Amino acid sequence: MTDALRRGALFLLLGEALLALMGALVKDLSDVLSTEQIVFFRNIAGLIVLAPLLLRTGLTELKTRVWHWHLLRGLVGVSAMYCYFWALAHLPLTEAFLVKLSAPLFMPLLALWWLKEPAGRHSWLALLIGFAGVSVILQPGAEHPAMLSNGDSYNTALLIGLLGAFLAALAKVTIRRMSATESSQRIVFYFGLTATLVSAPGALLNWQPVPDSTWLWLLALGVVATSGQLALTRAYRIAPTGKVGVYVYSAVIYGALMGWWFWGEIPPWTTWAGAILIVLAGLLNLYAPKTGNKS
Repeated sequence: MTDALRRGALFLLLGEALLALMGALVKDLSDVLSTEQIVFFRNIAGLIVLAPLLLRTGLTELKTRVWHWHLLRGLVGVSAMYCYFWALAHLPLTEAFLVKLSAPLFMPLLALWWLKEPAGRHSWLALLIGFAGVSVILQPGAEHPAMLSNGDSYNTALLIGLLGAFLAALAKVTIRRMSATESSQRIVFYFGLTATLVSAPGALLNWQPVPDSTWLWLLALGVVATSGQLALTRAYRIAPTGKVGVYVYSAVIYGALMGWWFWGEIPPWTTWAGAILIVLAGLLNLYAPKTGNKS
């Protein structure tokens, strides 16, 4: 493994660990705050955390000629965040992480439509396998330990998480569109700024009193979320996605461990079966031959 690949893999593992911790914090905070508040606080806290980095590099780092792509990435990204945070509040950690991990399945289709990158037969096969995995997870039964008050609400939470995964994939394709000219800090800053402004009205309309002990956890949410986002962006800038992307599936392990440790969640066999299919689909996407046109 080359030094670039090793550093890319380490940044990706670190980023996924931090974002998994963010997911656990969101789930815990959902007991006392609305989803709209959590989205707002996550983004404004992220901006506060990012400020010292921007002061060190200088405000010239914020100059951009593609503000419209930053705006699109911000709007799509914050919409994905709403979906994901809502799913985290209503689902066990492992299921929420798994649905989020279906995002890479959408990326070849979006790249084909927008960036004109050809999608070969392996991408279509991966899509079928991945959504077979999602459908396995979507089968609720009375014995499901994570069943909500009614079966429909459980399915609704998974479907909203799936919508968030699609939007997250669109956001990632937008980042790919900008990556040739935009730095990691600039991309993260403009996302945070757009998401904060967009999420503020919803937070005000759905405001709940914030306990004094919660403010420290909200700051921690901003620290781990922004650090994780920077780590992932850095990973994809220094190493090819096809070489290090497999490490995103470490999120399943993180989610299972934290769900069991903090909430006593033990995923049923259907979740693990679906997880295997989703991971297989992701690996097929990552390591498929890039022959596109011949497919």
